[in-house]
Amino acid sequence: MKFCWSTLTVKDMEESLKFYTGIVGLPIVQRFQAGPGMEIAFLGDGETKVELIHDKEVKEVNMGADVSLGFEVESLDKMAVLLEENGIKIEAGPFQPNPSTRFFFVLDPNGLTIQFIESK
Repeated sequence: MKFCWSTLTVKDMEESLKFYTGIVGLPIVQRFQAGPGMEIAFLGDGETKVELIHDKEVKEVNMGADVSLGFEVESLDKMAVLLEENGIKIEAGPFQPNPSTRFFFVLDPNGLTIQFIESK
């Protein structure tokens, strides 16, 4: 079995794409209209993708407080600067559970918890 993607229903496709491409660094692999008022985008350069779905009929999305996506970064300090430059607040952290791992959490434009982690 192979894990293919995580699907996120988003409030605003452009705002979500700006976050996931500009902040997280995921490339858009595929983007298409999936019917009247519905658009889908797949992002990522690895085996597993992030699927964003925007349906104009959906006015509210609920991400849930116990779900998060984690992304490894080269430098947590550089990511903190990029977030600050883009007006994105660090919600929790940084934490350092051991000498080789540091991480913090932010929220994406839809309220989903995103973890950025640096491992040495």
